[in-house]
Amino acid sequence: MVRSLDGTAALFTLCLVFLGHRAFANKSSHKAAFLQPHIAARAEVGVAKLSWNATLAAYARRYAGQRSRDCDLVHSRGPYGENISWGSAGRGWAAGDAVASWVKEKANYDCESNRCARRRKCGHYTQVVWAKTRRVGCAAVECDGGAGTFITCSYDPPGNVNGKSPYPGCGRYYEVAAVQ
Repeated sequence: MVRSLDGTAALFTLCLVFLGHRAFANKSSHKAAFLQPHIAARAEVGVAKLSWNATLAAYARRYAGQRSRDCDLVHSRGPYGENISWGSAGRGWAAGDAVASWVKEKANYDCESNRCARRRKCGHYTQVVWAKTRRVGCAAVECDGGAGTFITCSYDPPGNVNGKSPYPGCGRYYEVAAVQ
């Protein structure tokens, strides 16, 4: 039986759904769980640590909340660099799992040619280790109906500039003067 709600009840229900997703996002986006695997991957290639940024984390939370309805792997097309991931239901996906999967793409990256191996992905990895990126913020939400977990990280400045390498000593790396 379908029952219609008056405006107040509908708004209250919508708020509960939003808060439920938000609470999961806040719980799962514990910054150390996201930040440590980034720092470790960057240290392997001699790149400076990232710092956690509340603005980026808020952006990631908002976008993850939007994706919670369908869990589709669609990028936000926002102003930041972005990695997204989806973990299947029942797996117990956590922050570190997504970042670990992105870092595993290192095996697919050829530093000298600055290309991914044939028919392999490596862009998530190169965003994680992009030397000019300084800040990150991430979030995770459980998808509606328990369909899995959507995880996203936002990066500033964004990486993966066409024709440029992610870090020094790797092909066509470039220097950018600091903006004052």
